Amino acid sequence: MEVEHGAHGRARSLSEGWRAFKRSPFLPAVVLVLIVGAAAGLFAGSYCYAMANPTPHRIPTAVTGNSDKGEAFVAGMEKELGASLVVRRYPTYDQAVEAIADQKAFAIIELGPAAVRLDTSGAAGASVARLLAAAAPEVGAALGTPVTVRDIRPLQSTDPQGLALFYISLAAVIIGFVGAIQLSVHAKALNGGERIAFTAAYATLGGFVICAVVDWLLGVLDLPFAQSWLILALTMFTSGMVFTMFNTLVGRWAMIPTWGLMVLLGNPSSGGAVSWPLLPSALGHIGRWLPPGASVNAQHNAIYFAGHQFVFPYLVLIAWSAVAVTVFTVRRHRHPGGRERNPMHAAAPAGA
Repeated sequence: MEVEHGAHGRARSLSEGWRAFKRSPFLPAVVLVLIVGAAAGLFAGSYCYAMANPTPHRIPTAVTGNSDKGEAFVAGMEKELGASLVVRRYPTYDQAVEAIADQKAFAIIELGPAAVRLDTSGAAGASVARLLAAAAPEVGAALGTPVTVRDIRPLQSTDPQGLALFYISLAAVIIGFVGAIQLSVHAKALNGGERIAFTAAYATLGGFVICAVVDWLLGVLDLPFAQSWLILALTMFTSGMVFTMFNTLVGRWAMIPTWGLMVLLGNPSSGGAVSWPLLPSALGHIGRWLPPGASVNAQHNAIYFAGHQFVFPYLVLIAWSAVAVTVFTVRRHRHPGGRERNPMHAAAPAGA
């Protein structure tokens, strides 16, 4: 006679099934399916929101000279662009050029009695320069005012769209935290100081290789090699330590805040692909305080404004690195990696 053996012969209750599901590998797999699906939409949405249809908001503009036709031209440019030219007047053209070098202005409008000249700065923002250069002749034609357009600080001819800076910074950001992920998987036994040291090691090597490929091998950019290498290495280290920090705080789900901060928010707001005056205003301000934006700004200044650089982008990268290293060091006991500092010695021989 066949005998039914207790629990083996009855169906699980819902609560028992849920407990079994939570202990199985299927729960994290289902969660990952949902996260990846949401991340795909957020990734596409964040980049489309910031870059698909860049719209001017406030464009810092230097103005020299004075004429009725010139004033009408400035008003016409604002109407044509649907934006505000944040005008600052300079007594001389040379002072206006200095404002371009200091990145206080994206263009110069020189007002003459019968004509207008628009000087753009492709190096300050290629997308802004293209927008101004396209609008100026149309406004001039509508007003019957001759307009001359020229780019007084152009981009390098091998990077006419100004996107190479965005790409090298993007590479440093993504490979920076991917390297940290790989250390956490394949070198899990590294202790705290060792993990920081190896993060610095791959960041230093990675920064050098990016520069070597882009400058020496492909000739896409003529880099100030040592400075660009430093910026990329610092970017990769910062990105790697940000993941390590989140890995300490939230464990296996560290990729979610890292991806959100560095890729979904940081890269679209960096100003690398679309200049900040054309970004949604909130992104334009936030981006400068995040590692991807700081990296783009530091490279941009080093390559095109060597004599007028700012310390702010470096301070942003150093601050993020310092915070990440500090959190990791203080909460080291919560990090899933590491090994015992004093492993248990083998048992003493019997009778010792």
